[in-house]
Amino acid sequence: MVARVAAIDIGTVSSRLALAVVRDGAVTSHKKRTVITDLGEGVDATSRLSDAAIERVLAACREFAAEASAFAPDGTCTTLTSAARDAENGGVLLAGLADLGLCPIVIPGEVEARLTFFGVAHDFPGQRIAVADSGGGSTEIACGRLDPAPETGEPGCLRLDAVESLDIGCRRVTDRFLLPSPPDAQRLDRASSFAAEAFGRYWGRVGCAHPAPDRLIAVGGTVTTLVAMRERMAVYDSARVHLASLTQGDVEAMIALMEGCTADQIAELPGVQPKRAPVILAGAVVIRELLRAGGYEELTVSENGLLTGMAVTMTETLERGATSIGWVPELS
Repeated sequence: MVARVAAIDIGTVSSRLALAVVRDGAVTSHKKRTVITDLGEGVDATSRLSDAAIERVLAACREFAAEASAFAPDGTCTTLTSAARDAENGGVLLAGLADLGLCPIVIPGEVEARLTFFGVAHDFPGQRIAVADSGGGSTEIACGRLDPAPETGEPGCLRLDAVESLDIGCRRVTDRFLLPSPPDAQRLDRASSFAAEAFGRYWGRVGCAHPAPDRLIAVGGTVTTLVAMRERMAVYDSARVHLASLTQGDVEAMIALMEGCTADQIAELPGVQPKRAPVILAGAVVIRELLRAGGYEELTVSENGLLTGMAVTMTETLERGATSIGWVPELS
């Protein structure tokens, strides 16, 4: 089956659109857009979305909806994640999105982890991997493998375990530990300890019940930015980021580069988007502790993830009404 699908994902830091063509379970072409909308600003402290944050998201999604309409997809899906899960007034945003003709769905963290793993695993068929999506409000992690599809044309077999969503993300850690900017060493240590304890418990559970994954894959704006910083990219180059390696030493070097700097100073560093500058130090701390706690010297960065997994899952829904990840999205 060939399907044209539009996927919109509204995260804690960024809102994203993917317009994809999917053939026989694989994305053959896509166009992506990302707008940093910072929906989660202040949510950790107040449990509420601010009026300004809601308007930033609606402005971006107004453009996304127009682009999706012009693409003429067979189906559109709009998901919201950590910030919307945490906010008491998330209904205000959902109503605004519905007014744009979208059908917004606040997805559980486990579904988010499954979608992300499914999007990433197509690049690593038959390998046992761990996939971590380090976002603004949470980090989703899943371990498992995607066995290649047999010659019969049936879908490949997805095997998942240790699927969890942890309340650790760059916006949450920034708001809780690292403001005002720049943070002192004591606050950075508290942020590191917070992430290390949670990741340590997760990897401990994995080690007790399942074989350790051979490889750690990470997705999200933090890890792609860290690669761009290491490579001193004046212009972001997706081809140099996708499937690049990022070592503990690389992450330590980026943290050292940003320590003692204000957000405005971080924004001047090569490879950093100015709107991501306020949260990238916290993001780097989170990634460092993810690596340390799991015992990995390096990880692989993927530009695939939730949007890719959603595109394939939407196509499965259109084709047979059932999906590999066990969750069926609502399509408009």
